[in-house]
Amino acid sequence: MTATRRPAWLAKPFWFFLVAIFALPVLPGPLNVPEYWITLLNYIGLYSIVAIGLVLLTGIGGMTSFGQAAFVGVGAYASAFLTTRLGISPWVALFVGIALTALVAFVIGAVTMRLSGHFLPLGTIAWGLSLYYLFGNLEALGKYDGISGIPPLSLFGVSLASGRSIYYVIWIVVLAAVLSVQNLLNSRPGRAIRALRGVGTMAEAMGVNTAWMRVVIFVYSAVLASISGFLYAHLQRAVNPTPFGLNHGIEYLFMAVVGGVAHVWGAILGAAILTILQDYLQSILPVLLGQSGNFEVIVFGILMVLLLQHARQGVWPFVARAFPRAPAARVPEQAPVLPQRTKPNAGEPLLVVDQARKTFGGLVAVDDVSFEVRAGQIVGLIGPNGAGKSTTFNLVTGVSPVTHGTIRFAGERIDTLNAREIVRRGIGRTFQHVKLLPGMTVLENVAIGAHLRGSAGVWRSVARLNRAEEARLMAEAARQLARVGLEAHLYEEAGSLSLGQQRILEIARALCCDPALLLLDEPAAGLRYQEKQRLAELLRKLQAEGMSVLLVEHDMDFVMNLADRLVVMEFGTRIAEGLPRDIQNDPAVLEAYLGGVD
Repeated sequence: MTATRRPAWLAKPFWFFLVAIFALPVLPGPLNVPEYWITLLNYIGLYSIVAIGLVLLTGIGGMTSFGQAAFVGVGAYASAFLTTRLGISPWVALFVGIALTALVAFVIGAVTMRLSGHFLPLGTIAWGLSLYYLFGNLEALGKYDGISGIPPLSLFGVSLASGRSIYYVIWIVVLAAVLSVQNLLNSRPGRAIRALRGVGTMAEAMGVNTAWMRVVIFVYSAVLASISGFLYAHLQRAVNPTPFGLNHGIEYLFMAVVGGVAHVWGAILGAAILTILQDYLQSILPVLLGQSGNFEVIVFGILMVLLLQHARQGVWPFVARAFPRAPAARVPEQAPVLPQRTKPNAGEPLLVVDQARKTFGGLVAVDDVSFEVRAGQIVGLIGPNGAGKSTTFNLVTGVSPVTHGTIRFAGERIDTLNAREIVRRGIGRTFQHVKLLPGMTVLENVAIGAHLRGSAGVWRSVARLNRAEEARLMAEAARQLARVGLEAHLYEEAGSLSLGQQRILEIARALCCDPALLLLDEPAAGLRYQEKQRLAELLRKLQAEGMSVLLVEHDMDFVMNLADRLVVMEFGTRIAEGLPRDIQNDPAVLEAYLGGVD
């Protein structure tokens, strides 16, 4: 007898949450929720909207922001000013506020998102304080007294003046924010966003414009904050600068971190924990201590430190264990095959490096190196440590600009192009140190390589208008995994694979770019003998299919038995080039690389 299968919808926290949160205000009789709790839930909902944006910006994108409260203020003040001073409908004011916030965020983000390290959070503090003091000093906004008399919202003729009536609007927006962010993350631009944190170099090599994606998610999180501000203004019916200062910006960030900064549902959990905890401490501490004061701040801080000591990923991962879920990205049963570029004819010059030089100040890392890779060849670039191999590799892939000389691919000069443009022209690459997203599935990791083969942007992804394209991208990723022999691991987390499998996964991701030339940076490093044999078989198979390969490698046995030709470097210069058997007997190579002649 077969076991009863658990319905798929039961595995989704969305449905549990939806039923629970929307039933509360209409529970009958003794179960009826007091107005006080409805008010508390309203504020949890408003805070959640901002925290969801911070999960996207900070937890997923890796950009810490302390200034989101200022964007809440932009949305709140825009609606307050337009409805009270100009008599404009609140719903029109909502869209004006969103547009204004998006414009302000775009201008700020274009500058701030270029910062890195500690300069980025300091930058967000700077513009957050600037907007806060702007609210407090503009005469049109009432200075520090703010704006009062904001009209209540109404929908289809129904007034939403009470907290219980606006409750549903707030939580519908919360759920819409959750679904929109989840839709975005499970898409082509979403995979690019998830690659921003820690593996931006890999993302650029796959064709992702990382600078633009940072600005996009900065604007998106600001828009969510603005919508929260709009709802706040019409719930409170008055605004002043106080809720939009740096202290509240820090609280919003805390909510995201406590709930689980990398988890969308964690934003709601974090907002609930902090809001309820603050309310409880403000009530109980004066009773316990016998005097009033801001003692809750001290206790709250201690509790937060203890929480983060024992749950560094936040609270949500513990809750999520009760909600097992299937991978969001799956291989479709049928999908049209993506267009593929025509491979050059065997023997044609494909990559031509001519007198390439790279200097770092007074250091010459690559000194007038020349070589070529012909279509259908496997060429090895070898040499002792410090010979300049990786630097040459970076010149070819656009990671570093050439100081002097030219690099041509398929007859086109590419040394003036960036990494995104080079991969677009048909050069895929792997990395010396594996660069994967360990928490994503193998399938999703490989699909990042097909980024340039899709076109769906953020808004199409949010609205789920990208389904046909996603099906094609997933099918292509699955095809490349089958091509390299990893089809059995489609839905496993990439971090669970062995090192050898992870290096093969990187090759599959590079193949997803549909390259004519594959650049492999020490693909055999750290592999066991059997894994190296399987890797060699794979590369020969790719060569037989028309793929050209340039590889940097230290394992001499591996490269001698695999490569058609070898280029040997020492101290940034090319000292030999030719067939493996000739290189093995070259006196200069024996002296520089193989230990000299007896």
